[in-house]
Amino acid sequence: MFTTPEQFTAATKANFEAQIALITALTNKAFESVEKLVDLNINAAKTSIEESNSAAKQLLSAKDPQEFFKVSAEQAQPNAEKAIAYGRHVATIASAAQAEFSKAAEEQVAEANRKVLALIEEASKNAPAGSENLVSMVKSAIGTANASYEQLAKTSKQAVETLEANLNNAVSQMTQATAKATAKAKK
Repeated sequence: MFTTPEQFTAATKANFEAQIALITALTNKAFESVEKLVDLNINAAKTSIEESNSAAKQLLSAKDPQEFFKVSAEQAQPNAEKAIAYGRHVATIASAAQAEFSKAAEEQVAEANRKVLALIEEASKNAPAGSENLVSMVKSAIGTANASYEQLAKTSKQAVETLEANLNNAVSQMTQATAKATAKAKK
C-alpha cells in the first residue's frame, strides 16, 4: 500500500513524535497532580498538628468529666468537616487529573486516526488495481476500532461521573450524620 519507503518512514516518525508528546504531556499532568496532593497533605499535616495541640490543651483544662465530654463533642464537628473538605480536595485533584488524561488521550487518538486515514487515502490512490477490497477492509477495521474506542471513552466518563456523584452523596450523608451526632452530644 505504501508507494515509497519515505511515506512509511514519515508516518512512523510522526506517530513516534506524537506518542512522545502524549507521554510528556501525561507525565507533566501527573507531576502537577502529585505536587497538588503533596501540598495539600503538608498543609493538612501542619494544620492538624496545630489544632491537635490546641484541642489537647482544651481537653486537659476540663474541670470534670462532663466538661471533658462537652469539649470533645464540640471538637468532633469541625474535625469531621475538615476530613470531608480534605476528601473533597483529594477527589477534585484526582478528577481534574483524570479529565486532563482523558482529554490528552482523546486528542492523541483523534490526531492519530486523522493521520492514519490520510495515509490510507494517499496509499489507496497509488494502490495496484484489485486492492480496493483490502483498502475497504482496512478502513472498515479502523472505523470499528474508532467506534469501540468512543464507546469505551463514553462508558469511562459515565463511570467517573457516577463515582463522583456517589462520593458527593456519601459526603453529604456523612456531614448530616456528624451534625446530628454533634447536636446530640451537646445536649
